[in-house]
Amino acid sequence: MTATVRIRSGREKDLRDLQHIERAAGRCFRDLGMDLVADDAPPALAVLRRFRRGGGLWVAAGVPDDRPVAYALVEPVDGNAHIEQISVHPDHARQRIGRALIEYVAERARASGVPAVTLSTFTRVPWNAPYYERLGFRTLAQQELTPGLLRIREQEALAGLDRWPRVCMHRSLATH
Repeated sequence: MTATVRIRSGREKDLRDLQHIERAAGRCFRDLGMDLVADDAPPALAVLRRFRRGGGLWVAAGVPDDRPVAYALVEPVDGNAHIEQISVHPDHARQRIGRALIEYVAERARASGVPAVTLSTFTRVPWNAPYYERLGFRTLAQQELTPGLLRIREQEALAGLDRWPRVCMHRSLATH
């Protein structure tokens, strides 16, 4: 089932709703014994504003109420569109909203001449690496990591996220 959503740029009035979405989505990690992730604070308002000002905050909003149900944070990393965060409220899970956001990001990047979309994620979380593989992402080998992706992985390790296996993934946007 695909929910009726409209993907649009994030707005200032959305930011607190996005924090709520992040908290709710994070709770799903508790069932996997990943309490550190479940209890992680949502992005600060200043961070969300930075992405919004930079054109990298995308919201999936319900139709017709225009209330956010999911969002993506995207920024350029080494010439690619890097999905820093993508979260769907659990009440709206399994409705292909995350897929729609990823496809939207990919299409915008492709239209801008960006060669790929990247992200970093957990390998053993069903809605992380296995899901992204189904959407055309492939795991990058360590020697394929760009300087920006290496910095991201270092920051994740410092935050304690390496308690669980993580990888960087890549999806080419080249049209053949």
